[in-house]
Amino acid sequence: MDFALPEELEAVRESVRRFVEREWLPVADRYEESGTFPRAEIRRMGEAGFFGAAFPEELGGSALGFLAVSVIAEELSRRAPELGYCMNMQAMTCPFTIFNWGEDRQVRAFVPDLIAGRRIGMFPLTEPGGGSDPRSSIRTTARREGGIYRLDGAKMFITFAHAADAGILFARVPGAPGHGITAFIVEPKRHPGFRAHGIRMSGLSWALRANALFLEDFRVPVEHRLGAEGEGLRIALNALEYGRLTVSARLAGLARACCDLAVAYAREREVGGRAIGRYQMVQERIADAVVMADAARLMAYRVGWAMDRGLPANRIAARAKYFATMAAKKAAAALFEVHGGYALADDCPVRKLRAYVDMLTVGEGTENVQRILIAEDALGYRDADRHPSRNRLRRRTD
Repeated sequence: MDFALPEELEAVRESVRRFVEREWLPVADRYEESGTFPRAEIRRMGEAGFFGAAFPEELGGSALGFLAVSVIAEELSRRAPELGYCMNMQAMTCPFTIFNWGEDRQVRAFVPDLIAGRRIGMFPLTEPGGGSDPRSSIRTTARREGGIYRLDGAKMFITFAHAADAGILFARVPGAPGHGITAFIVEPKRHPGFRAHGIRMSGLSWALRANALFLEDFRVPVEHRLGAEGEGLRIALNALEYGRLTVSARLAGLARACCDLAVAYAREREVGGRAIGRYQMVQERIADAVVMADAARLMAYRVGWAMDRGLPANRIAARAKYFATMAAKKAAAALFEVHGGYALADDCPVRKLRAYVDMLTVGEGTENVQRILIAEDALGYRDADRHPSRNRLRRRTD
């Protein structure tokens, strides 16, 4: 077993680092102050190939695979956690779900532009009444009238909805099988009845924000339905599996960022005439954080490794997301303790990193949701890999 990354993936990691340092960080504050969505920068990320690793070359991807997705998501979140959102909206839960479940005409109409950054994606699943249980929480309705569906309802915490050109939205079709939940490819700028309002969250990006979304007689052509009526729950659960690939890697990147800052500060901050890193209680915090960050990284990479082989990955994705959450929270706590009072300052990076750790703790299933999945699987009550898996890149279409 070789734990070394291939040279091409190390080169990809280096290209992400260069992009963040040279092209994003010099302009990031300007976007945050204005609240303007950074379309130009996201398009450059697409042109650099950051979003196309899990897509074939004929669609504009590189086919480097899912391990490459993990590496890119980890490095983006380590260097600029706000850009980590893009790995879901532009690389996984939005475009990969269209690629995985769409008809060829849908795939060719949407995927190339999404992974190139020419279109901005979104994934409106969560609703005001809940997000972890779409089977019972979805209240948005879709009523068919001839060649269109009319959608009414609301979604909550939808990343990029204020800027999105396309996305996958889930609604309930009355009378359809499978609880009626159905997936639709939507284009909010082409039809009336779609409103998005930004949600301010302390420490998180305003330019790359989450939104409350309101649908009022919003029209979707029948040809933009993704899969059959009633197949939406299956599509959503499969999409979340790939979402956990990126979220676990993003949390691993955040954990590493926290460790990097904690180590640097512990070396330079002095108390009693010597660096605080010389004190055993500080060393304990750093040792625990570094080890857990390293383990989280390996678990995140294993998810990509399994997906690259077309293996079922829901079990290991849930475990990776759960452990990465704990590792990132441990590292963020260590970072806060090492910085002491400075950690409370608004301009201190500690506040931002802790905010992103808290946000991703909830994303793609909270700790308790993952605990239930993991425990019921371990006890033999419910097989975590019981749901059919689909991985079109690796020709798995159960």
